[in-house]
Amino acid sequence: MKTKPALLLIALLITACAQQPTERLTQYVCPLIGSGGHGHVFVGASVPFGMVQAGPTSINQAWDWCSGYHRDENSVIGFSHTHLSGTGIGDLFDITVMPVTGEVTYARGNIEQPGSGLWSPADREKEVAQAGYYSVPLTRYGIKAEITATSRTGVHRYTFPASQDAAIVFDLENGGCWDRTTHCHMEAVGNNRIAGYRHSRGWAPVQRVYFVAETSKPFHKFTLHGRDNMYGRASFATEEGEQVILRVAISPVSIEGAQAALEQEAAGKDFDAIAAEAADAWEQQLAKIKIEGNDEQKRIFYTALYHTAMAPALFSDINGDYRGADGNIYNSATPRYTNFSLWDTYRAKQPLMTIIEPRKAGHFVASMVDICDKQGRLPVWHLWGNETNCMVGDPAIPVVADAIVKGIEGFDREEAFAAIKKTAASSERGKGLRHRYGYIPCNMFGEAVAYELEYALADGAAARAAKALGKSADEEHFTRKSRSYRRLWDKESGFIRGVDSTGCFRTPFNPYYSSHRADDYCEGNAWQYTWLVPHDVEGYATLFGGREQMLAKLDSLFTAPSTVEGAPSPDISGMIGQYAHGNEPSHHTLYIYAMLGEPHKCARLVRRVMEEQYRDDYDGLSGNEDMGQMSAWYIMSALGFYQVEPASGRYWLGSPTVQRAEIAVAGGTFIIETTNNSKENIYIKNIKLNGEDYHLPYIMHSDIAQGGKLTVEMSSTPVAP
Repeated sequence: MKTKPALLLIALLITACAQQPTERLTQYVCPLIGSGGHGHVFVGASVPFGMVQAGPTSINQAWDWCSGYHRDENSVIGFSHTHLSGTGIGDLFDITVMPVTGEVTYARGNIEQPGSGLWSPADREKEVAQAGYYSVPLTRYGIKAEITATSRTGVHRYTFPASQDAAIVFDLENGGCWDRTTHCHMEAVGNNRIAGYRHSRGWAPVQRVYFVAETSKPFHKFTLHGRDNMYGRASFATEEGEQVILRVAISPVSIEGAQAALEQEAAGKDFDAIAAEAADAWEQQLAKIKIEGNDEQKRIFYTALYHTAMAPALFSDINGDYRGADGNIYNSATPRYTNFSLWDTYRAKQPLMTIIEPRKAGHFVASMVDICDKQGRLPVWHLWGNETNCMVGDPAIPVVADAIVKGIEGFDREEAFAAIKKTAASSERGKGLRHRYGYIPCNMFGEAVAYELEYALADGAAARAAKALGKSADEEHFTRKSRSYRRLWDKESGFIRGVDSTGCFRTPFNPYYSSHRADDYCEGNAWQYTWLVPHDVEGYATLFGGREQMLAKLDSLFTAPSTVEGAPSPDISGMIGQYAHGNEPSHHTLYIYAMLGEPHKCARLVRRVMEEQYRDDYDGLSGNEDMGQMSAWYIMSALGFYQVEPASGRYWLGSPTVQRAEIAVAGGTFIIETTNNSKENIYIKNIKLNGEDYHLPYIMHSDIAQGGKLTVEMSSTPVAP
């Protein structure tokens, strides 16, 4: 990966983040970390879990521009109000606005042709990115653009040069990457408001965004331009240095919903006041975990915590109206959310939410259960109210089951379990074959191994939820189904492999081989997927012939050549041997060492990943950020624990890097305090929980959630289990 010298990059990041003189946690947030490489993070202004992510959108629509921004290129076609963060597919970028002067061509433009379209180069040397605020000069027009946000409103401040032909252009044509407008409309309401909507199709098949925009300066005319009148120009004259405020509120339901959001969240408010409120919202979010450490560690940690609060996104209006998964309008007193990247986030992001955001975690599950009610099954990857069916398995089941087991409030547990059963019993996405054969035959369904392992994992979580609810018959049913992975175990090769409808392993077989979307795995190979059995590690060990044999195989994962043959996905990254930290199926694997009684090996590898693959750098992540999962892994691991088995209610201990952490939990504050902690002292020597000696290799969620203190003494020497 290409990087600039580390010291220069750190200096640039600190400048870009505009560190404040008095310490606030927001001063450690550097939204530009992960904006290079394949991080795909959103850069712009938002508030935690807000509907609006207002920020720059580039001309480029290639893979590394899935968020609309990449550090390697500086074009801006405008500032859009919806974005994704860290995804591997691009969409949204709705209601794009661009301040301009003079005549322009109403199109996206071509980066090879300066002056084409609306786009302008951005002056990255003067760019400022903070929590809740973004600013950059647009050199083509001599305009300084500033953006902040509320939950449903993007607020812009444009400083214009003297011009008789200044304007703000509303672009309803250009979405992100695969997104295309299907129908749109906008019109002036008086001389300082624009109202309209944009319907589009992309990754989200039916996407509807309604908006109302208000300018602080009346425009003398509003004209429509471009193909199918998809551009609207609000024109006015400006003096040198004159500032124009633009407030744009959005709704997934109606123009009236957007109007209400504008009136209640932003109308008449000063830009600086809104920016201060956004910063305060982020300060409160970050204060849910207060750590002690050096500045670099804090920048990585708090930027990671910032990234975990980009999604799910609010999806209901001020009055509770929301668009259901069936496309109809409903009302709920409980907030509804969308943008659930569940295949990624069930592993660490959602468990983190159960610790620091139990109320919102309940609302997330309530939204998922509502989605099941409207579309007939729990979500897979829900985007702006649409099911995309992206990725494999039933990744909502572990999240819903986890909330049931942990006693998270805010949803009906019986309804939630019914949604689990309904989803698991459906015949969609290979499950019909699974019900018939007991596994998914690789000759009858693509990525069969990945689907089967994820379904088995979800069944294991469902069994734990059934146990928590006292449903013994359901517990037995799901436990039996969760062992389906055993049908794919090949004792001779020591790998999980595809099995066809006759019961034979697929041949030829090469554990290093991967062909993206065209083999038995999903964004991985047999080396990585052989370890995707976190729900039954003890039972899995018997297939290896015992614990020692399983450990020997696990050791070989990290010593194998870091070669992936075939036509692999670029997501297979962050390699240590055949361990791939840049993609989610590997994220739990290091902690299997702790489960097998060798925590020192877990500690060494966890520390290595944290030090080598999370950096204070534009290219500071080893793979896509994936809506908070990559960041959540770091947060949990830095605190010293990780939930390996979905819905188990326990977190396996690793190697905490923080000196001290205060975590706001449901029962008060949970404190983690380490002593003798350094880069050399990476092994846990002694633990006390609330002053009492503690000898378990894991800690229960209930112990954390009720508040208390975990004291951890570190050592440079591994301690015998």
